[in-house]
Amino acid sequence: MTSISISQLKMNPAAAISSAQDYPLAVQNRNTTEAYLVGKSLFERLVLYLEDVEDRKVIEKTDFSKGRDFEDIAKELGI
Repeated sequence: MTSISISQLKMNPAAAISSAQDYPLAVQNRNTTEAYLVGKSLFERLVLYLEDVEDRKVIEKTDFSKGRDFEDIAKELGI
């Protein structure tokens, strides 16, 4: 993982953002990682992944044997 100091980030934030597009960039203060900079597309992919993980957990816990038939519900709704 690449890293950048807070001073470098302040001097050239555009370059830091550019280098964080595909992989997180560690932001360090006195050689200690204090934060991670993540590009927009990577952040969006991470959010989608986490949403998928949560959806899988809900599906695994769902008891589908207690469900209702789709055709019955569609008929009730008039669709």
